[in-house]
Amino acid sequence: MQIGVVFPQTEFGNDPGAIRDYAQTAEALGYTHVLAYDHVLGANPERPGGWHGPYTYRHPFHEPFVLFSFMAAATTRLRFATGVLILPQRQTALVAKQAATLDVLSGGRLRLGVGIGWNPVEYEALGENFHTRGRRCEAQIRLLRRLWTEPLVTVHDEWHHISDAGINPLPVQRPIPIWLGGHADAVLERIARLGDGWMPNYRTAQEAADALARLDVYLAQNGRSRRDLGIEPRLHYKDGVEERQRRIMADWVAAGATHFSVNTMGCGFVRPEQHLQALERFAQAMQLSAGASDASRV
Repeated sequence: MQIGVVFPQTEFGNDPGAIRDYAQTAEALGYTHVLAYDHVLGANPERPGGWHGPYTYRHPFHEPFVLFSFMAAATTRLRFATGVLILPQRQTALVAKQAATLDVLSGGRLRLGVGIGWNPVEYEALGENFHTRGRRCEAQIRLLRRLWTEPLVTVHDEWHHISDAGINPLPVQRPIPIWLGGHADAVLERIARLGDGWMPNYRTAQEAADALARLDVYLAQNGRSRRDLGIEPRLHYKDGVEERQRRIMADWVAAGATHFSVNTMGCGFVRPEQHLQALERFAQAMQLSAGASDASRV
C-alpha cells in the first residue's frame, strides 16, 4: 500500500524554502509520493457572465512539472503524481517531452494522472477546443505512449501531425504510467480501455459503489479486471480521527485501492507548518516509516 500527500498549494504559500521542507518532510515521514493539482489560469469571478467554478485567479497553482522538478532535486525516494494534469488543453508532444525529462532527472519517479477538466476559460486561453476534449484526450494518451517508447513516430490524426520525429531523451519508465481522473460514464469506459489507474473523487468506497460496478463492466469488456488497475482515493484530514480513517482505507482496499493520498486542505490552516504538523500526526497514527517510500513502483 502506498500512501502519499496532496500538496496543499492553494493554502501553502509560495516560499521556496517551505516547499522544499514540505517535500523533504513528506519523504522523511514515510509518505511515498506527492500529488499536485493542475490549473494554468484562474478566472475573475466579476467577469461578464459571472463565474461559478471552485477556483478563481486568487488561488495559487504551481505548474506541476516545474514544481515536481524542484521537489525531485530536494529528495531521493519521493515519487510524484499529477492529480490531474488537464491533458487536452496542452500540446501532446510538449507534455511528452516535459514528462520524460522529469522522469529522467528524478530517476523514474513520475506518474502522470490526466483528465479533461471542467474550465472552458483555460481552454479558450490556451487555444484548444473545450468541446472535443474527451476524444482528443484518448488520441493524446495513445500518442504519449508511442513518444515515450519509440525513437521515431509518424502520426497524422485530427489533432497531431508528426512526420518521422521523436523525443530525446526517452523516459526511464517506458512508458510512464498514465492514470485518469473523473467518474462520468465516458471517463470510466476510457479508464477501462486506456488507463493504468483511476483517481476517483469519491470520499468513500460506499459512495463509489455504483461507479465501481460500472467500471467493472467496462473492464470486463476489455478483458481486464480491477486487479489490472491501480486505484488512488484521497483521504481528507478534516474527516476525522484515526479510527474513521482506518475504516475508510479498509473499505477502499477491499474495493481494490492500491494508493492513497492525504489532503490537509480545508482544515483552516493558515501557516505552512500546520500542514506539516498534520502530516506528522497522520504518519504517526498510521505508523508509516521512511522505508515505505521504497515501495514497488506503480
